[in-house]
Amino acid sequence: MPLHLTKVAFGCDSLAYLAERLAARQGPVELTTRYLPKRHEEIVEGGSLFWILKHQLVARSPILGFGEAEGGKTAIRIAPHAIPVQARPKRAHQGWRYLEGADAPPDLLSASGGISEMPPELAGKLAGMGLI
Repeated sequence: MPLHLTKVAFGCDSLAYLAERLAARQGPVELTTRYLPKRHEEIVEGGSLFWILKHQLVARSPILGFGEAEGGKTAIRIAPHAIPVQARPKRAHQGWRYLEGADAPPDLLSASGGISEMPPELAGKLAGMGLI
């Protein structure tokens, strides 16, 4: 299973706004970080960046690769779209953290029980209450 990263969607108040910000960029989005993740080889083989919004994992963006950025930093290249996932509670943190593939929430489109037809915000609230 691939390894993933989690990151807070800083400055975003909704999943729609996050998707809008990502789509506004031309081509892959580059996020900068100080250090290359030690387990980067596991991440580029199918890994995603899972976005935390209001203390929940709500979406993911596939990770396309890593590169160099200005000032000796590392660029994390992600696809310019957010794929909604079945919301899961997650503490906010600074920077990024690893997320094992087995612990990653499924995409909302592949979720069962009619969850995929729900608006992401409603699904997130229900997940936060432990109902789905």
